[in-house]
Amino acid sequence: MHPKFIFTVGGVLSGLGKGITTASIGLLLKSAGYKVTCIKIDPYVSIDAGTMRPAEHGETFVTADGGEIDQDLGHYERFLNQDLTRHHNITTGKVFQAVIDSERHFQYAGRDAEMFPDIINEIKAQIFKVITNEDIVLVEIGGTTGDLENQPFLHAAREIGKDYPAVYILVTYLPFLKNVGELKTKPTQHAIIRLRETGIVPDFIITRNEIPIDKPRIETLAKRAFLNPEDIIDNPDTDLIYKIPLLFNQARLAQKILTKLHLKPKSPRLKPWKTFVKNLTTAKKPVRVALVGKYVKHGSNHHRDVYISVIEALHHAASNLKLKLEIIPIDAARLETKGVNELAKTNPQAIVLPQGWGSRGTEGKILAAQYARENQIPYLGLCFGMQLATIEFARNVAHLNHANSTEINPATKHPIIHIMPQQKKYLQQHQYGGTIRLGSWPCKVKKGTLLYEAYQRYAPPATRHQLVHERHRHRYEFNNHYRARLNNLGFIISGTSPDDKLVEAIELDTKLHPFFLGTQFHPEYQSRPLSPHPLFLALLEKTTQS
Repeated sequence: MHPKFIFTVGGVLSGLGKGITTASIGLLLKSAGYKVTCIKIDPYVSIDAGTMRPAEHGETFVTADGGEIDQDLGHYERFLNQDLTRHHNITTGKVFQAVIDSERHFQYAGRDAEMFPDIINEIKAQIFKVITNEDIVLVEIGGTTGDLENQPFLHAAREIGKDYPAVYILVTYLPFLKNVGELKTKPTQHAIIRLRETGIVPDFIITRNEIPIDKPRIETLAKRAFLNPEDIIDNPDTDLIYKIPLLFNQARLAQKILTKLHLKPKSPRLKPWKTFVKNLTTAKKPVRVALVGKYVKHGSNHHRDVYISVIEALHHAASNLKLKLEIIPIDAARLETKGVNELAKTNPQAIVLPQGWGSRGTEGKILAAQYARENQIPYLGLCFGMQLATIEFARNVAHLNHANSTEINPATKHPIIHIMPQQKKYLQQHQYGGTIRLGSWPCKVKKGTLLYEAYQRYAPPATRHQLVHERHRHRYEFNNHYRARLNNLGFIISGTSPDDKLVEAIELDTKLHPFFLGTQFHPEYQSRPLSPHPLFLALLEKTTQS
């Protein structure tokens, strides 16, 4: 059977949640028994998201095969509960690079490479490259209808719809004018017109708005788009993204899409998902987790998307344990100027130090790790968070004054963290994109440790092995020269590469601290709503015991 397609495009402005919309629809269709996959198209000229500034772009998600991708792919994996690849992300940079490479290798037999048909054909080729045996392929086209940069992708979507059954969904914004007390549809009407200019007529319109849309506005949009009123789907602001599939299910969106694709409109089976959402919304027992990071503030606002996978992983674990989660964002740079009391006054029950790059806020994070260690507060350090916890221990317990990472201080007397040997040449040649240690790598877990106990207790039975596979994104590593010296003080290497050369996880002896754990890898990338990652479960469960 040939695949069928769902294209999600945006209208009026960006940041409306096309990724969550696409992931939610994918969840509904998969729960109805269909094989689905999701593709994210990013119209930027960058090859991938690996070199983008987190404070502006948000989190870079890492796939098992080492792709550095827009955070929306993380939502796809979490909602669908399936791994995707680097090829599920298509960018303008990838497309143009492929066409230029083909031209340089004489693939066009001497004719000039052009936008039409060559760029359009390459876009279609990259879409079809990831399709195996799926019934339905969901494609999210980034940007906004009318943008210059997404025009080639819209034209490719139109051509695919000419040859294969396809549904087009416009996710659009209805501004609410408080002075007149109503939602305005005119910007969306113009978005519909701009979309038609590319040859695409939307099959559904999903409205994003501060308040629910009323019947007159639905009828207006239906007339302007030549749609039935029931094909206008209301999606007002919500406090929890995991409610959106349930909202769409109430509107029978999956059945409507399946009907238009000439597939049997089977009903999604959402009982486990409903239980997951219910646990999040009805939990009574509170747990306060301090998230200490470099990017928790952007201007005057907390920049939530930088650590979105960590935040969602905490939600997954909280639902499983029926805990009411409160995440307290702590600006690491502020700790440097205001002192650790900025953290202490929040009275956290657990502290998480996520990934980070560069020197800003580093000493504040080290203060946070020290506060967790000295006050017996459950601690989880991820990637840079593991490295800085190691530096803190070296300074304050092993008395290695001024211990540091060569990333922060190349001349440090005690390089507890140093660059991986094979990475030196990349830095010397200024090769930053796609050159760090990326993707899924095996980790040998030491028996009798907190790490081992967490995997044995919480991982699915089929994966309870001493060798686990976790995703990485780093260039620096623990310096093995200091292994024995720290180990003698209760610092345990609980996870290594299979050849024992690379340190993958560290922890403190439970005689020193009830739960102090750091990983060079990123467990958050593999946490899913219905299967939380063992390390986040272990962290939050420990808070209930202290």
